[in-house]
Amino acid sequence: MITKDSIEEAYCFFHQKYQVYAFSHSERQKDDIEYAVSSYVDSMNPELYAKLAAGKKDFLLTHPRFAEDMKEALEKLTLE
Repeated sequence: MITKDSIEEAYCFFHQKYQVYAFSHSERQKDDIEYAVSSYVDSMNPELYAKLAAGKKDFLLTHPRFAEDMKEALEKLTLE
């Protein structure tokens, strides 16, 4: 079951991390954010993650697609 609280929590976490990530010039800081997000994904509501991922393997978990996935997740969470 996807609760309103799980949606709000995910949005707040992703939004905060993405704002730092998007404006950071430090690759180390970006790597740390990617690690924090992957750790969060491991513990977040699995139904919500599946809905956000929409079948995309490793959604929010791969370096080359990370920024794009974060934008997509935030857009979907604002629609929930």
